[in-house]
Amino acid sequence: MKLEKLRNIGISAHIDSGKTTLSERILYYAGKIHKIEEVRGGGDGATMDHMELEKERGITITSASTTVYWKDHMINLIDTPGHVDFTVEVERSLRVLDGAVLVLCGVSGVQSQSITVDRQMKRYNVPALAFINKLDRAGANPFKVTGMLREKLGHNAVMMQHPIGAESDFLGVVDLITRKAIYNDGEKGDNIRVEDCPAELKDSVESLRAEMLDKISMFSDEMTEMLLEEKEIPEDLIHATIKKAVSTKEMTPVFMGTAFKNKGVQTLLDAVLRYLPSPLERKYYGNDNDKGEKIEVYPDPKKPLCAMAFKITDENFGQLTYTRIYQGTLKKGESYYNPRMGKTQRVGRLVRMHSNDREDVNFAEAGDIIAMVGVECASGDTYCDEGINVTMESMFVPEPVIELAIKPAKQEDLVKMSKALNRFMKEDPTFRVSVDKESNETRIAGMGELHLEIYVERMKREYKANVIVGQPKVNYREAPTQKADFDYKHKKQTGGSGQYGHVVGTLHVNENPKSEEDSHEFVNATVGGSVPKEYIPGVEKGYRESLDKGPLAGFKVINTKFELKDGTYHPVDSSEMAFKIAARQAFKQAFLESKPVILEPIMKVEAETPMEFQGTVQGDLSSRRGMLLGSDMRDDYAVILAEVPLGEMFGYSTDLRSKTQGKATFSMEFACYRPVPSSIQEQLVKKFREEQAKGGKKDDE
Repeated sequence: MKLEKLRNIGISAHIDSGKTTLSERILYYAGKIHKIEEVRGGGDGATMDHMELEKERGITITSASTTVYWKDHMINLIDTPGHVDFTVEVERSLRVLDGAVLVLCGVSGVQSQSITVDRQMKRYNVPALAFINKLDRAGANPFKVTGMLREKLGHNAVMMQHPIGAESDFLGVVDLITRKAIYNDGEKGDNIRVEDCPAELKDSVESLRAEMLDKISMFSDEMTEMLLEEKEIPEDLIHATIKKAVSTKEMTPVFMGTAFKNKGVQTLLDAVLRYLPSPLERKYYGNDNDKGEKIEVYPDPKKPLCAMAFKITDENFGQLTYTRIYQGTLKKGESYYNPRMGKTQRVGRLVRMHSNDREDVNFAEAGDIIAMVGVECASGDTYCDEGINVTMESMFVPEPVIELAIKPAKQEDLVKMSKALNRFMKEDPTFRVSVDKESNETRIAGMGELHLEIYVERMKREYKANVIVGQPKVNYREAPTQKADFDYKHKKQTGGSGQYGHVVGTLHVNENPKSEEDSHEFVNATVGGSVPKEYIPGVEKGYRESLDKGPLAGFKVINTKFELKDGTYHPVDSSEMAFKIAARQAFKQAFLESKPVILEPIMKVEAETPMEFQGTVQGDLSSRRGMLLGSDMRDDYAVILAEVPLGEMFGYSTDLRSKTQGKATFSMEFACYRPVPSSIQEQLVKKFREEQAKGGKKDDE
């Protein structure tokens, strides 16, 4: 397959915008499946939702990959989840894709999760097309949705089609470039009928076409000149200009249809081939570990291999590792170097995936997405040929916001539970497992209630492990609010040599860190060797070790900057260990003097409810310490936006259903951390002190 004829694309959107239905139609029209299955509606469930849980709940949980052929091009297609709890699935898919289709609901338009997906696309610089779906539904309006794309997401959205009819009378589209009407005939929309534009739409089409050409001409001087001279612009020039603007993310062409009613999917596929880049047209970078510099990797099958494992699933016959090849050729039976593990591993089997089915292949070349079978590695690992030592830039992994205690129901469930937890941790970087040192409890942490609920359910189904789940626990954080000085001397004299370490400096508030991982900074500002160079790492270690469990209430500390200014040492009794202990105590002393606060995760909540329940839903969100940000009307529905502390949102889905006769829906995602009210802070600190006192008593006994 020539590289210019390959497309690696993802389909991503807000939950319930019709991504999986669209993927199902793409598979059908490309001849990959011969029967269309629906997400909800009996049958076997959609092809791309292959997990039992996905079929039951009608949602996508894991991203599924498949390969289809359309008009002599090969398309590697990934259908990603829309639910925010599975956000890492979207992150890792976008990390390896060359282009994406952003699906929007024709009625709801840009929703909260569309904003998140858009942010992820921007993070990995992924060019996108927009597809406005569900135009057969009451209240659907592609003009309004295109406006939302511009206002809410800041896209230079340009409509490429004009709808023919609306809602239940939606019949097809007029292509604005050719001015031709396109209809899908036949029960499954297989037959495409092209006719002249309906007479009653001519004026509207001409006006929208002029607007489209005006926007596209911003990227081509030649087009601008032709427009000024009122010449007819050749189609090839229009297509080439759109492609150039899409690849630099300066323009988002908007297509439309209804996947459920089989309209507009083939024209979207044509646009994918025409406007989204091939692997040759994107630039990718890795880090050369030997030289310590950033290098570009080229999609050349003859160069040394450079491939990235971006998703892992464990199956009965071993681990299945989805891999994107950036450079070189990956061959079955060959061995490749994994820089993170520092060792060479053999690839026994290569398969091309079609959702849950697989087809064996002997090799795969640069630009392709393939799966390796039975290779033990972690998500994000790079594989390269012997002789080069390159690591691909890794993906962004958000920090978990919610925790649960979990324990086996019986002793025999313990082994099954730990097997399941090990597998899930390897598969999903946002799923964390830890053991509480004091209570010896196993804790699982993740992105939300649904995220952890799905894993507990999978444990029971896939591993037959009966587990008892504790109450959800919020992942609070601690942070200083003002700078505080420290001056701590650690001095201990026992038989033999003693311990001596003395540190002086200031603990600052680290303002506006990029992320939680980057929210700490250690600065060595000592002069004249007051603390010898060999002890500085000990001071930094002591400071960093103190951050996992804060002195105020035992939560993780964020937003600090530890500046070491001075100190003294003893020629015999000083050691790295002594300075580590001194730094730990100095941090505790300064932190407690910095007027520290406990921060709680705040969630951005979007609730959609019939108008009659609007007051009830708003009142309920306010009673949960929610801050209402505004509401929007969509037909006879109200969309309420609010920011609510996570601690107040447990069990919200059940409450919302009972208060609105099951008619309202909601989605939520992490927004930021904010200080808790002082009364809650006092309770949390008091509880921590009591637990410490209990622990102290146990130690005394």
